[in-house]
Amino acid sequence: MRFTELRYQDPITQTYLGSPSLVRLPGGDLLATHDYFGPGAPLSHEGIPHLSSVYRSADNGATWTNLTHIAGTWWSTLFVHGPNVYLLGVSQEYGSIVIRRSEDQGATWSHPADERTGLLFRGGPRREPPNYHCAPTPVLLADGRLYKAFEDCDPLVWGSGFRSLVISADADADLLDATNWTMSNKLRFDPEWPPADWGPPENPGWLEGNVVQAPDGALWNVLRVNSRPAVDKAALVRIEDAGRRLTFDPQTGFIEFPGGMTKFTIRRDPVTSLYLTLSNNVTRPAYATQRNVLSLHASRDLHHWQHVRTLLEDDSPLSIEESIRLVGFQYVDWQFDGEELIYLVRTAYGGAHNYHDSNRITFHRLEGFRQLLGAA
Repeated sequence: MRFTELRYQDPITQTYLGSPSLVRLPGGDLLATHDYFGPGAPLSHEGIPHLSSVYRSADNGATWTNLTHIAGTWWSTLFVHGPNVYLLGVSQEYGSIVIRRSEDQGATWSHPADERTGLLFRGGPRREPPNYHCAPTPVLLADGRLYKAFEDCDPLVWGSGFRSLVISADADADLLDATNWTMSNKLRFDPEWPPADWGPPENPGWLEGNVVQAPDGALWNVLRVNSRPAVDKAALVRIEDAGRRLTFDPQTGFIEFPGGMTKFTIRRDPVTSLYLTLSNNVTRPAYATQRNVLSLHASRDLHHWQHVRTLLEDDSPLSIEESIRLVGFQYVDWQFDGEELIYLVRTAYGGAHNYHDSNRITFHRLEGFRQLLGAA
């Protein structure tokens, strides 16, 4: 398999690579981040994973240089706003919501010491609520405000504990000042919501939302749904009152979504107006956690999605069962880049312990992607 390797981590370290994020800087270089998880990962003073690394490429992703490491930043999203680049996420696994700013193309970063310098919403002490959670999903600019989806896992039970929320701020405000940010209500997933044809749900819940603006201007948080034994489902949560209120209609809010069991990123193409995602569509329904296939999908209305092209699939001599167990092309972050899509992948391939415990961050590009969208 051909790819550009941003980072490799030997699985013997029991440290794994997660949460890739990617942007094109105003000066033209590419900037990337990822974090570390697993039994060997660096820990905070509370014994919790909390470290991210920053990389820059001056040759359009052909080679990468490690710029720096940032303690106290996890599950974070890069975004460019004005002349600066920001990193928005949590301070550690299930930590506080924090934002950092770089004024020198990612070389140095502000420190969120308090509510005036980027500490936006405080989490509880070591696994006590609030337990804030997110993923590198987009920061959306809509109608003069910036929006980002998070969750509060309360109680701290993966899946059923996640409560969906959105934070937002005026786009002209000082983004490091917590008083400029608003948090919505926290919306819990009701296990009675899934339709009967999903089968008896196993630990149902939603997480890792994407704030997107529909063709009619309405704002939605499109969430990954832990729907097992059903696969390829997502949920559309309505965002109202400038980000202050979330609502969900279980009769209309669930959609068929390829790759809905795994983190995905949705962006709208400014040229075709299509919504695109790179996600792990399940090709073997018996394996709900399948991540060894990555595909491009498109939608005109956020409700109906079509497969456009398979981008990555395992080419090793493993059996189907072993491939699904050991290989993952997952947690993709991507950007429009002229006539190309560029994307970073949390990759488990070639010696990973399993599909989840990724040993690589890989960089890829899809040239002439709009030529593929004609039938979508």
